[in-house]
Amino acid sequence: PMRRALLVFSLASMTAMTASHAADSTQLTIYRSDAGSLYSSTDHGASDAGRATIHEQREVKLSDGLQTIHFDGLPSSLDTEALAVFFPDHAASVAARRLLLPGQSGLLAAHEGSLVKVLGDSGNVLAQGTLRGSRDGLLVEANGSLTLVKNYAAVQLADANIRSGAQLELAVQAQRAGSHLARLDYATGGLGWRAAYSATLHDGATCRMDFTSLASIANRSGRDWHTERLTLVAGEPHFDNVSAPQPMMSRARGGVMAMAAAPPAQAEFGDYRSYTLDGVVELPDDSVTQVPLYPARSIDCQRSWLYESGNAWSPQQPMLERDYLPRSRGISSRLGFKAFDSLPAGYLRVASVINGQHELLGEARINDTAKDRAVEVELGTPFDLHADRERTAFQLDRATHTLNEAFRITLSNTSAVARTITVREHPPRWREWTLASSSQKPASQSVDTLDFAVVVPANGKTTLDYALRYHWTAQDEN
Repeated sequence: PMRRALLVFSLASMTAMTASHAADSTQLTIYRSDAGSLYSSTDHGASDAGRATIHEQREVKLSDGLQTIHFDGLPSSLDTEALAVFFPDHAASVAARRLLLPGQSGLLAAHEGSLVKVLGDSGNVLAQGTLRGSRDGLLVEANGSLTLVKNYAAVQLADANIRSGAQLELAVQAQRAGSHLARLDYATGGLGWRAAYSATLHDGATCRMDFTSLASIANRSGRDWHTERLTLVAGEPHFDNVSAPQPMMSRARGGVMAMAAAPPAQAEFGDYRSYTLDGVVELPDDSVTQVPLYPARSIDCQRSWLYESGNAWSPQQPMLERDYLPRSRGISSRLGFKAFDSLPAGYLRVASVINGQHELLGEARINDTAKDRAVEVELGTPFDLHADRERTAFQLDRATHTLNEAFRITLSNTSAVARTITVREHPPRWREWTLASSSQKPASQSVDTLDFAVVVPANGKTTLDYALRYHWTAQDEN
């Protein structure tokens, strides 16, 4: 039997194949993805990364009885198991289906049912007629007979409309002939979105910034999209099918893209949040399209500088070795602000106007943040701020199960402006500890953290001295 026969249905048992091409109506729901292959300007072509749900309506002409129809132009990364096809008017039912995935013969598979001319090396015609199969050579039907061509040089297509991508082949049982709408719901990869934020700091002693919120929508699905309704989903749904596409700037296309006039409508989406744009949105293949999430605005912010040693890790028993020291990171420059609305995860690029030009100060990722929650991002390592750390005392008394340890931190500032640096210490040796002494009172203290707000003058230095006392029991050492 021919491999191209649709499941248990033979070619002779069906009426002529019918093809449906471009979608008459399309709606997209796109999930957030950070996959670099979607947004990179160096990656071209279809990608399996990302996740979207597509809702299409296509008009198809049906005859009475059992027949084969094709839906072509489907995305290359379509999830073969997350696909539903039905006729809303109940004029027909789907008896069986096969998805023809694009590959080396993907273009020819998309043109099965079309008239072709198969040519040899010298341009001679090897076969001419209707293409019926393309898997194990080309199966061409003419005058009621079939010819299988194994070796050929070229194929001429009578259809001037080139069709590519995946193709859906359906065995349909129609109750009545005529034009009917078919509904296709499916999941695909190659589509994803993430937030793109930009902030420009104002001049002056207080921190204020102009803030822009955009959605970057990447299309590497293998086809263009023309959608009347686009929904972007913020949050992290769990996708467990490892064979399906997963949510994880591209070269420009011709033409001019107009920015949407109004931000999308925000709403709850189950446990997540959605942003919906009503109206036509064009998403060309191999492109990144940006639309506004919120209107641009000016908001208050906070600049800070942090020197941190250790982390919130707690050992299983007291760490008593003299040379044990937590890792100290350099001073980091930070920016904080309060979320004016729900902020989907994405990347924030922070700039300042220097010599009349916007210059980048740093960029960082923002996680999903609910309205009115604090956002703090690290911008980089400041050039003019430096920290030196030294141990000034160490005394271990195993008999009383105590350890005393002291440190001196010297902060230097070679800039022309005074800075307040937060020194954040995580006592690393054991969970039971007290602050024995310090050269200044801590700004805050918790079970695993000490914060000191240290003012460092312009072109000057400030030292911070502090001592810790650890205490434990004999059982804690076992």
